[in-house]
Amino acid sequence: MFIIPEYFADFMIKLAGEEGRAWLERLPGILAACEERWEVKIGAPVRNLSFNYVALAVRADGSEAIVKVGLTDEFPSQPEALRHFGGHGMVQLLAYDERGEAMLMERLRPGTSLRAVEDDEAAISAAANVMRKIWKPLPAEHYPFPTVADWGKGFARLRALYDGGTGPFPPAIFDRAEKLYAELCATMAEPVLLHGDLHQDNILAAEREAWLAVDPKGVIGEPVYETGSILRNFWPDILSVANPKALMARRIDQLAAELGFERERIYDWAFAQAVLSVIWGVEDTGTIEHEGLYFVDLLNAIKK
Repeated sequence: MFIIPEYFADFMIKLAGEEGRAWLERLPGILAACEERWEVKIGAPVRNLSFNYVALAVRADGSEAIVKVGLTDEFPSQPEALRHFGGHGMVQLLAYDERGEAMLMERLRPGTSLRAVEDDEAAISAAANVMRKIWKPLPAEHYPFPTVADWGKGFARLRALYDGGTGPFPPAIFDRAEKLYAELCATMAEPVLLHGDLHQDNILAAEREAWLAVDPKGVIGEPVYETGSILRNFWPDILSVANPKALMARRIDQLAAELGFERERIYDWAFAQAVLSVIWGVEDTGTIEHEGLYFVDLLNAIKK
């Protein structure tokens, strides 16, 4: 009997409607097939389920692993990205079932999130170290990975949604972000395969290495693009400090120093990505994420 929390089921139905409901009905069968195929015993799901079903598993030799099953655009990009990274700075992929869209991965212990590190400067330094480990030349075949330019098409989609307007965004802010994103894409350095969503909760403490990344999106772009996610996370943490503006400025300075990137380019990508992130929220939920707009305003204030 597999445990499928009610809150997770409700979320998937809200997210994907009838497709989500049908997937939930198939989920026990998918998990049973994983047990048989990979000779594992699937236990309880992790406590913070969101877009995917993730559960602990025990292999035939007694070692522990993680099973992940999804109904999102993470498949097949994520397993192919994990294969490309090959465990360097990243969790290892042990097996992948393309038909069931399921992955078997190593379990990271203790698995504590980088977000638990109270010293923000130390946390940003750890994230920068992970970034250096995962970046390497692109695979010969780029399928199924999108490019950051593909992601940037969200700007045009939002304009189409609002008949050429900018919807919830002040026109000056949106226009600036849209122009910046296009200019940055046109002047990129040699691209690599990026994680694409490398924030504090996607970097976990491990035994094989001090910190390892999980849940890569797999997107092609220049390395400096990667810094955007770590800068704009996490809202409660950023809002809890006395001077969020100073925190963000210091993070940008630190990343520039540790990774050798131009401070201005880190800032420009961060600002453009912050707007794009809010656009994705509008597309996903139909509502504006005010926290995201706050970060846009915060970055705008730093520039001033």
